Amino acid sequence: MILKFFNKNNEKTDVNLESINIACLLIHAAKIDENYTSEEKEIVKKTVKKLYPDLDNLDEVVSKAEQKENDSNHIQEFTKEVKSLSLENKIIIVETLWRIILSDGKSDIYENNLMRRLAGLLYLDDKIMGETKVKILNNK
Repeated sequence: MILKFFNKNNEKTDVNLESINIACLLIHAAKIDENYTSEEKEIVKKTVKKLYPDLDNLDEVVSKAEQKENDSNHIQEFTKEVKSLSLENKIIIVETLWRIILSDGKSDIYENNLMRRLAGLLYLDDKIMGETKVKILNNK
């Protein structure tokens, strides 16, 4: 058995794993209202591409993320990747999460609960979360 940290392409594997986990978090938000639309999938793809512009296998990453999110029952494994990102990239992800949640024109109690939990898990204060939500609502 070859361990990933002995792989010659370790850097690429780490980027893929990180991008898959971030995509999982975005997909989880999209699926929380039990309606994962093609519009939401496109938002996920655009964000992953924005965060990882050199990623050449975007469809594969999103496909793996959909499967991984489907097989998972908690979001902590997805948020650990986001915690290590810069504040700027965290805000990009939070904006994307709100864009996904509000893509149908409303946010329900489950989606709002998810965002409150994510604020704590990502070490972001409520002010940033609220300002980001208002920004997305004003841009619709």
